[in-house]
Amino acid sequence: MKSKLLCFAAGAVAGAIICAGAGTLSQAVGADWEKSLPFTPQQLAVIKQVKLALSTYQVDGDKKGKIDDQKMYYGAMKGLVASLEDPYTRFVDPKDLAEENVEMEGEYGGLGIYIASRDGRTTVIAPIEDTPADRAGVKPLDEIVKVDDKSVWGMESDEIVKLLRGPAGKPVTLQIRRKNVNKLIPVKIVREIIKIKTVRSEMLNDGIAYIKLNHFNLKSDGEVRAALENAKKKKARGVIMDLRNNPGGLLDVCVDVTSQFISEGVVVGMKGRFEKANETLYAKAGRANKLPLVVLVNEGSASASEIFAGAVKDHKRGTIVGSKTFGKGSVQTLFNLPDESGVYITIARYHTPSGFVLDKKGLQPDISIKGEPKKNKKEDKQLQKAIGVLKQKINRK
Repeated sequence: MKSKLLCFAAGAVAGAIICAGAGTLSQAVGADWEKSLPFTPQQLAVIKQVKLALSTYQVDGDKKGKIDDQKMYYGAMKGLVASLEDPYTRFVDPKDLAEENVEMEGEYGGLGIYIASRDGRTTVIAPIEDTPADRAGVKPLDEIVKVDDKSVWGMESDEIVKLLRGPAGKPVTLQIRRKNVNKLIPVKIVREIIKIKTVRSEMLNDGIAYIKLNHFNLKSDGEVRAALENAKKKKARGVIMDLRNNPGGLLDVCVDVTSQFISEGVVVGMKGRFEKANETLYAKAGRANKLPLVVLVNEGSASASEIFAGAVKDHKRGTIVGSKTFGKGSVQTLFNLPDESGVYITIARYHTPSGFVLDKKGLQPDISIKGEPKKNKKEDKQLQKAIGVLKQKINRK
């Protein structure tokens, strides 16, 4: 199977980056096709009877376009996949898959939030830094209840993404439920073309290099390396890697970035049902720096971010500061189907070098402190704690 595994946190993204790898499912023909049918002849007969009954008796069934064979077929496919009750395993029809492929190129119209489905609820994993959702005050773990007065309870993530997307400049109003707030919060957001800034870095006082990594994409490894080289030129004495609200990204990039801090050993393991889903990935030798390290995480740190933090923690390479991470520790691969539709299937779960399974649990930081990212760094309690911890490390050297 030719695939590049990705580990985005979201079951879907509001403007749409999706967890995926890539593969192709072969199509059985002839006698093999008949043997491979997923249902008994009796079950297929019942499906046919239901379709006939809808066509004959449904009150609006005689209206043009109401009984649409293709729409019914794709609806049945979605129901088949949804029966597994895995929010990250999902069927995508050709039109939606084509849109997702375009949007994965890194620029798209939307709000700038990563979402996932949990128990029928639509949960914000994280807003993307400096996007409309971020500027409007959307927070990790916010629950989206309505989109423009339309309830989204029980809807699939990709359906909700369609509601959130739209032309740049067109507003949308979300009704949000937030922990410890007694009433729904209306949030009006104007859609924009979303451009993700991968890395932002600067030197803080006392020789501390601050690197904010928003995403593990194709640019991340090179940009983190450049940030570290620049920090060394400026006589950096320690590094803070800020992975708060980082929902994940490419798995191989995560291993590359982690290898800039860990010189050897396991970065992450995967456990699944077939050989290629059971893999252990190791740090790449000769790339690691030795600067004291603190990693910042929060509820919006997911998937690849959790892998990075878990490896740093298990190898005792640095200290993890912040709040418990999201807990998205599963691997999805996209299988392309003959009609240009596709199915994303969860094929494995991640575990840290010590064997801890991240999925649905999240990673506990070494030092827990409540807070959220602030533009004014002096008001950012988690960052200030990280600075204090790093200063202690530097002074002990």
